[in-house]
Formats: sequence, C-alpha cells, structure tokens
Amino acid sequence: MSGMTGPLIAEFEHESIGTRKTLERIPEHLFGYRPHPKSFTAGHLAAHLVEINYWGIVTVKETGFDVRPDYKTPEYKTTAELLAAYDKLKAGFIEALKGVKDQQLFETWTLSVNGNPVFSMPRIATLRAFVFSHAIHHRAQLGLYLRLNNIPVPSIYGPSGDEQS
Repeated sequence: MSGMTGPLIAEFEHESIGTRKTLERIPEHLFGYRPHPKSFTAGHLAAHLVEINYWGIVTVKETGFDVRPDYKTPEYKTTAELLAAYDKLKAGFIEALKGVKDQQLFETWTLSVNGNPVFSMPRIATLRAFVFSHAIHHRAQLGLYLRLNNIPVPSIYGPSGDEQS
C-alpha cells in the first residue's frame, strides 16, 4: 500500500459506515418509490450506491470507463441482497486500492459515454469526485427518501433528527 492510499481507504471506510446504515433502512416495499417523476426509484438509487463501489474498482484498475448503451445498473430484489452486494464490492474496492502506487493516482483517467469522453482527470481526482463525493451525494438523496416515508434517518456526521448519538 502506498503512502496516499492509506488515507483514501480510511476516508472511504468512514463514509461507507453511513452509506451502509442508510441502505439498511430501505425496505423492499419502497424499492419502487420515487418522490418525483424525474427522480430515481429508491431501489435504483440504492443499487446505484452499490454500483459506485464497482466504479471505484474500475477507477483503480483501468485507465477509464465507457458507459455503453447496454450498460445497466444491477437490480436487487431484497435489502439483504443489496447489502451483500454492497459489502462484496466495498471489500473489492478496498483491496484494489491497497495495490495502488502513488504515481498511479496521478495518471489520467477518462469517463466516456458510448465512446465520447465526458471528462479526463487524475485518478485521485476521479476517486474523490466520481466515487467518494458521488456516493455521498446519492446517500443524501436516499436520506430524503427515508424522511419522506417516516423512516428514521441515520446519523452520519453527527446527530440526525431521529438519532441523537
């Protein structure tokens, strides 16, 4: 493990605690719920949080990722299945990060959609924006879905309106 990956792993593991707590609270009967016609369903949003761990692995192991028209976000039928996939991909991402050398973190990584580049930036910036911040953003959306359905919102960075510790 290189000098820079230790702090990245620590940050990811810290954020993963809150993400998993949020995913645990999404009951299957809400998988089809969407607060607005333009919104993802809760099930799709939760599956997307799982898939972001896969994107972390790809960011570490590849020089880019091309989202082709046939790419599909995985679907899960149960919360248990969703959590098992989250845990497996989280472990895979951490394992992949352990093998990264500092110099690799500064190599260019490119996201494309059907062959058309969307962005290119250093791998470390991609990890921060495309993986870490992306997951935080969608976790917050799921927190709102919980609130709108009177499901207790977990504490993440401090107390929530439902959890004071």
